[in-house]
Amino acid sequence: MTTTADVSTARVSAKGWIVIPAALRHRYRIAPGQEIRIVDYGGVLSLVPALEDPISETRGMLAGGTSLTRALLEERERERSSEDR
Repeated sequence: MTTTADVSTARVSAKGWIVIPAALRHRYRIAPGQEIRIVDYGGVLSLVPALEDPISETRGMLAGGTSLTRALLEERERERSSEDR
């Protein structure tokens, strides 16, 4: 899977302000007054919109995928079965 990144340039003001380009604000639904988290990934800064209600907003994100718990339990059951032979 190949991903491409959109690159935008912003200038930091004397007060440390940065303007997020309008196209990105619209794409990520960033509204005036919304809290943005700044994450330092060891030399790379990332702007992440803060979730108002993280639990309800992330509910279902992993739905439809393989249950890792179920896969682990099935693997353990196969191991037990092979030990019993």
